[in-house]
Amino acid sequence: MKPSKSNAPAHPEEMAHLVDPDEWGRLRAGEHGEPHRILGAHPVSTSSGQGFMVRAFHPHAASVDCLLPSGEVHALTEVRAGGLFEAFIHSVAQKLNYRLRFRFPDGNEWERGDPYAYLPTLGDTDLHLFNEGNHLRLWEHLGAHVRTVDGTHGVSFAVWAPNAKRVSVIGDFCGWDGQAFPMRQMGSSGIFELFIPDLEPGVLYKYEIKTQENHLHVKTDPCAHMMEGPPNNASRVFRTDYVWNDDAWMGRRSSADMTREPVSIYELHLGSWARVPEEMNRPLGYREIAPRLAEHVKRFGFTHVELMPVAEHPLDASWGYQVTGYFAPTSRFGTPDDLRFLVDHLHQNGIGVILDWVPAHFPRDDFALRRFDGTALYEHEDPRRGEHPDWGTLIFNYERKEVRNFLVANALYWLKEFHLDGLRVDAVASMIYLDYSREEGQWLPNVHGGKENIGAIELLRAVNESIRLECPGCMTVAEESTSWNGVTAPVSEGGLGFTFKWNMGWMNDTLRYFSRDPIHRRFHQNDLTFAMLYEHSEHFVNAISHDEVVHGKCSMLEKMPGDHWQKFANLRLLLSYQFTRPGKKLLFMGTELAMHDEWDHARSMDWHLADEQHRIGHQKFMEDLGALYLAEPSLWAGDVESSSFAWIDCNDAENSVLSYRRDHGDRTVVVLMNMTPVPREDYRVGVPHEGVYRALLNSDDAAYGGGGYSAESEWRSEAYGMHGYAQSIRLSLPPLAALVLTQ
Repeated sequence: MKPSKSNAPAHPEEMAHLVDPDEWGRLRAGEHGEPHRILGAHPVSTSSGQGFMVRAFHPHAASVDCLLPSGEVHALTEVRAGGLFEAFIHSVAQKLNYRLRFRFPDGNEWERGDPYAYLPTLGDTDLHLFNEGNHLRLWEHLGAHVRTVDGTHGVSFAVWAPNAKRVSVIGDFCGWDGQAFPMRQMGSSGIFELFIPDLEPGVLYKYEIKTQENHLHVKTDPCAHMMEGPPNNASRVFRTDYVWNDDAWMGRRSSADMTREPVSIYELHLGSWARVPEEMNRPLGYREIAPRLAEHVKRFGFTHVELMPVAEHPLDASWGYQVTGYFAPTSRFGTPDDLRFLVDHLHQNGIGVILDWVPAHFPRDDFALRRFDGTALYEHEDPRRGEHPDWGTLIFNYERKEVRNFLVANALYWLKEFHLDGLRVDAVASMIYLDYSREEGQWLPNVHGGKENIGAIELLRAVNESIRLECPGCMTVAEESTSWNGVTAPVSEGGLGFTFKWNMGWMNDTLRYFSRDPIHRRFHQNDLTFAMLYEHSEHFVNAISHDEVVHGKCSMLEKMPGDHWQKFANLRLLLSYQFTRPGKKLLFMGTELAMHDEWDHARSMDWHLADEQHRIGHQKFMEDLGALYLAEPSLWAGDVESSSFAWIDCNDAENSVLSYRRDHGDRTVVVLMNMTPVPREDYRVGVPHEGVYRALLNSDDAAYGGGGYSAESEWRSEAYGMHGYAQSIRLSLPPLAALVLTQ
């Protein structure tokens, strides 16, 4: 570039006095919320003509040049000790196009566009919607976004920190120096914004925040779309270029009513599903796992995969439930587009994807949301509402509109940007009760004197209504362990608006029953029958999740009593019961292998067991059970209707036998379960229709590793009244087995 003939201004006395000393003092001290007022190119008229006063700031710069597209180089003069440089540049243009070159005493230099030469990338509507809590696409505006502004490529940054004196973007592009890129505060919105030219996807960044107490905090971006893996935890600029191939799936989904569809969910933890022992036991990445997982899930007839939380988290042992990057899929397994590939591949194979979502609490890590701008911004200030006694974590301030907006938008983000088909919402009970896990005096009542967390209830309703309207066909599932009324009732009817609720009562009662020695089961048949008294009070998922196979609770196989054979027979019986009673289904990974050991997040599933003889039979059973569930609408189409289920006999506790029917249209399925290792010969059971009944499933089949006790597969009804029916059949019930029959 050729140097300008007017490197120094003709009238330097017209320059320095244009900067208000107070504003310069605040900029120099790192406390100016609107650096654009001083820095950048400002149109001025002087005695020497019309032009722009260009100002730049860097406390460590030795010199600064302004570079024009024409090749002219204008040296800026340091007009305030401490790094304020400026120069008057003659121009009649409405906007000055230029770049800045900083030289430093150590010989290094930067050349870049001037961040302070650009208008805000956020509009008044965005600010207003956010502050009133209604910006449903917040992730498109807050965070870091690759943009082209006035023909210049770069990255815009925006972050909410209303109580900060100053916020700066720092990163590997400026030596993590908080004085280089102070951000502009957008009025009273509490949002700070800055567009930095020349930055590209992949750069690492954080925010340096100066609090009202003059403390400096370095924070990751709450709305970052990608983060650096632990332990560094920086945010990373990411731009998706993924092209989806799941149009057929998405088209069908939009009109689906999941309460009347088959739903059998395979829950898995990505870090421990499968690992590569030859490569330091690393877990499979998103793209690696996709084909293998799709094949595995289809084999067993699952309709959905539920991923334990994949939002970024610092500690593997938290299983993902202590989130520090709510908008960032964990980089442990690849990029956000790699996760998109996984979801896309599952969709193309007819498999839905549900995400575990954690709005109940967040960890205390100083680099994340905790006291983000020096105050309790995301969490409640009072520890009686802001600290979780069980997990040592912090609780969101659900009453704050911007916090609710953050969470509602986050829920929509996963469904819209990653095409996920639903959210399983973790720890709902801890959200809706102010006294959850608290003794008297350790909690604050609501404005009405009650224990209901009104803000959390409003949040959950807002999430569910937003998903219902914005993402038709998607489901939400509540992990709610109490008898709260209306969890799955529509918001318009006063409910929380979830599609489903985990049936925790059924799970606890069922596992308690099956853990008993069969000789004692006749005294506890109520454990199995009680759940039907409230079955249709909500829309339920029968969930046997990761929580049941960890922390000393034993694997599913080892929960079962008896010898090796009886353990497998009991497990087949339990699963037959789960899949034939009302309610959608969920199983945690490893059940299909009947693993001996508990789940361990730090190692792979025991895939070597798959080739053992007992496991081959067990897997065959699970294949047939999954196929039966999908093929029989009577097992799922009427789950929400009480008429779809009826006990045939729930009173034969002496024999520990249960029988019931499932109905849909003119189709009836009859289920009989013998809960003891004693065969029941010549057992008579009433049936609703005259005719021949055949076995759809016999869990005692020798092909499953059962005893093959009975060779019968068809039974003709007789005009012998039983259990209130005019017809009945007589059959031999195999030990510890379920029979599923149809006319």
